[in-house]
Amino acid sequence: MYGLWKPRVLGAWRVPASGPVILAVNHAHNIDGPMLMGTAPRPVHFLIKKEAFVGPLGTFLEGIGQLKVDRHSTDRNAIGNALAVLDHGGVLGIFPEGTRGEGDFASLRAGLAYFAVRSGAPIVPVAVLGSSDRPGRLVKALPPLRARVDVVFGDAFEAGDGSGRRTRKALDDATVRIQERLTAHLKNARRLTGR
Repeated sequence: MYGLWKPRVLGAWRVPASGPVILAVNHAHNIDGPMLMGTAPRPVHFLIKKEAFVGPLGTFLEGIGQLKVDRHSTDRNAIGNALAVLDHGGVLGIFPEGTRGEGDFASLRAGLAYFAVRSGAPIVPVAVLGSSDRPGRLVKALPPLRARVDVVFGDAFEAGDGSGRRTRKALDDATVRIQERLTAHLKNARRLTGR
């Protein structure tokens, strides 16, 4: 990432140095995940759509510990693998919106709340800004070479309400709390970076 673009990383110290943690990342461009993997202070295991695991790319993704997920059904294997990452004190990366979009955390899926409440792992909001500002001249699907991309880590927070409940209502309430925190972080990250 540092060879192709100019990442500016802010707040990486906010990621706990040890123990389980979930990085909740906005997703506006296809380099957002790789950018976070290349700049995070700890190794990150992302839930990535199974369609990406094709040929040499699939072998590479598996080799660096990324997790294959079927987005069209309840993928119990992916859920178990993600929880195992957290159980072993690792870092799980999640795009809470489920797919690439505006990157504004406007519509969260329930997976993030489930993993956070089930594992008790804190969530660190992450905003990747600048990756979708303008297309590159050589490869239109990528940002221009040497363009600045900001990666802003926010304060860790607990998603649960402290009761330990894992009911549908508890997960729905956690999703609302998470969305508020992620949206506030994105607003603050835009203010800090001027984007």
